[in-house]
Amino acid sequence: QVQLVESGGGLVQAGGSLRLSCAASGPTFSMYVMGWFRQAPGKEREFVGGISRSGGSTYYGDSVKGRFTISRDNAKKTVYLQMNSLKPEDTAVYYCAADRKLGVVVGISAQYDYWGQGTQVTVSS
Repeated sequence: QVQLVESGGGLVQAGGSLRLSCAASGPTFSMYVMGWFRQAPGKEREFVGGISRSGGSTYYGDSVKGRFTISRDNAKKTVYLQMNSLKPEDTAVYYCAADRKLGVVVGISAQYDYWGQGTQVTVSS
């Protein structure tokens, strides 16, 4: 079992950058595929991106491709979401999630068993 804690959210102007972190507990972090999702008020949870167990493969949702980058440090048990060129429509609560079953990154929230509490990102215009 793994516990996840996000940090790094906040208020930023459009065009700015933020880096979110997701720290995990437990001895087997490297066995989890990690995903980032976000949810804006009144909207469904959206897949932002994911990263493979080794960090060698990353995948992104269409709305963030070219602007966001996911990385992980298995020694530190942490996954990161670097967000550049932020837009007001990126405003949401951002969640990290972990999956150990499938072994590949998927953009389906129901696939992930463990979730952080979320961190708010607000982008002002």
